[in-house]
Amino acid sequence: MNSKYDPLYVDYLVYFNRDRDYFECHEVLEELWLAEDREPVYKGLLQVAVGMYHYRNQNLRGAQLMLTSAVQILEPYPEQLMGIELGLLLSSCRNALEKLQHSGQTPVPYHDYTIVISDDELEEAVYQRSKELKPNIPQRRSPTRGKVYEERMKAMGKNGFTS
Repeated sequence: MNSKYDPLYVDYLVYFNRDRDYFECHEVLEELWLAEDREPVYKGLLQVAVGMYHYRNQNLRGAQLMLTSAVQILEPYPEQLMGIELGLLLSSCRNALEKLQHSGQTPVPYHDYTIVISDDELEEAVYQRSKELKPNIPQRRSPTRGKVYEERMKAMGKNGFTS
């Protein structure tokens, strides 16, 4: 099926909504962002995924920074954009930020968000691609940099990556 949507964008939505693999979201959308001359909307969506990655891993500062930046980038765009309900996604990001800003240093209950698809063609493209893409189970939760690095980071109480 030919689609007006870039395959990397479709993959991003599969990884975000089906697998909740925010690290892989970052990987595929960064490739598209670079190919599209650093298009701001892709950067904003990329930062949503990175923010969710940090939020899930209780890196509260990283989550706040990424989600705040994502909201600032995406706010000027229409509520519906590129086949998704961008307004709903921004509302979810603001909700997460509200929780994070009042957390102090205590763990914040985490839950996944879903990017609501509003375009039938995009929904079909995501559905078809989800049948082709093997689910990332177990999900890649952090960069693969080797056992020594991971043990050192674990000992320091750090996880995650930056974008």
